[in-house]
Amino acid sequence: MSKSIKKIAFVVSLGTLLSKFGGMARQLVIAGAFGISAAYDAYNYSYIIPGFFLVLLGGINGPLHNSMVTLLADKNKVESRLFISSINNILSLILLILSFSVFFSSDLLINLVGPSLDPSIKEIASSQLKIMSPIIFLSGLIGLGFGSLNSKKEFFIPSISPLISSLIIIISISNFWINKGNTIDLDELNVRGGIILAKATFVGALSQYLIQIPFLIKKGIFAISFSIQTKYSELKRAFRMIAPASLASGMIQINVFTDLFFASKIVGAAAALSYANFLVQAPLGILSNSILIPLLPVFVSLRARENHLELIKKIHQGLLLSTSSMVFLGSIFISLSSPIVLLIYGRGSFNQNAVDIVSQLLIAYGIGMPFYLCRDLLVRVFYGIEDAKTPFRISSIAILLNLFFDWFLIGASSPWGDLSPINLGATGLVFSTTFVNFFACLALLFKLNNKLDNLNLSNLLSQNLRIILIGLISGICSFLIFKIILLPYNIISLLFKLIISSGISLIIFYYLAIILKIDDIDILNKFLKKRNLFVFKKNIFF
Repeated sequence: MSKSIKKIAFVVSLGTLLSKFGGMARQLVIAGAFGISAAYDAYNYSYIIPGFFLVLLGGINGPLHNSMVTLLADKNKVESRLFISSINNILSLILLILSFSVFFSSDLLINLVGPSLDPSIKEIASSQLKIMSPIIFLSGLIGLGFGSLNSKKEFFIPSISPLISSLIIIISISNFWINKGNTIDLDELNVRGGIILAKATFVGALSQYLIQIPFLIKKGIFAISFSIQTKYSELKRAFRMIAPASLASGMIQINVFTDLFFASKIVGAAAALSYANFLVQAPLGILSNSILIPLLPVFVSLRARENHLELIKKIHQGLLLSTSSMVFLGSIFISLSSPIVLLIYGRGSFNQNAVDIVSQLLIAYGIGMPFYLCRDLLVRVFYGIEDAKTPFRISSIAILLNLFFDWFLIGASSPWGDLSPINLGATGLVFSTTFVNFFACLALLFKLNNKLDNLNLSNLLSQNLRIILIGLISGICSFLIFKIILLPYNIISLLFKLIISSGISLIIFYYLAIILKIDDIDILNKFLKKRNLFVFKKNIFF
């Protein structure tokens, strides 16, 4: 069992790491080609709806993926094939109708999500949305395939598939960038570049589905059938889990929609939010998949055996691991925001103004990172104990809170003028999301405490406060170390300074965790002494 989990963690980490590097290369190419321009601003609005479904249904660790892992756990190969085919038929019909609806109402939808956008940006976004509307249909196929493969112990292909999509976008945008020549007509470039970006995104999503098919066939769970051969009770159980879980996760994506709705009156805000968010999501995604994917089957297994004490132990370990990793990363993003943005994006069309804007947003995102991953972990715990309704209810409240704070933190505009004394611009939208995630974490913890008892919230609070203090100290140290190192300015020296200051900060973080007696840090200490990675993973997860 432990060997299996260690292998899964390694495979998922490797695949996710490769995909994240591909995603970073994609963002570098996009930043160099477009910067904070109309084409990329429009793309962020046109991608809201297709991206909503792709993340919601087609994403690794998404509700459809997690639900399929749970639902197929007790089924043999034949039962799995029939079950997947039946779910696929129902879901595909619904998503096909939605795809056509979005295609024919693209103008209306862009006006809804970006009411304050410039008319030229709206026109580009509408054309992009038409091109990307089939992604809605593909998202269901992708999510079902990923979940089915994971349930049959195939983890590498789902983890690496986003890399294929990123490579297609990189090739397409690089070709556009190289061949745009000396064209000075910005409107023409925005339209042409925006269309190429949308087409590449669609082809990338299609490739994520096509790459699954050979492996689904190999596992014996691929079938094309237009009939529903699964018992009604099984389908009812499936959609009783998938629907609330999808709605709960969808609430998170709806928060993205509300952010962009209010950002539409701030020039370049959508593009800047996208660049900053990617810098956060890249390492967060690697850690999220590495922590959550191995732990989800553990939660399911312990719940099935009704081993509550062991389940609580794993929840504690997962939360402390999530908080520690995110607080450290957040402290680096906050203390070294400008050099990080300059190193990653500072070339081509990405000028100093863009660097300054994205750096401010990166600081705000860094503050909220621990709440983001802890909320994700707690939601997976509820999925593991087959309770998708609680996350849904809490997410519903969170949407309303996000709507209010988005409005309030950017001035609270109204027919009578601005009603709020606070106007933080795009940064206010990020702080709103941070507060909402913090609220969701607290609500989920209290609900989980009621369900399991003996969750020992006071100990969790004490541990997390100490971790935050450690992060504050290590962040200040990384900032000071970066300033002390004096080297001539170039990309290599900038990278060197970032590595040295971050590395020393990590050492300080680790030893402060030992001094302040953070739980399970002794496991890491033994790992460093023995230099045995697998011993560490075994102790962390079992």
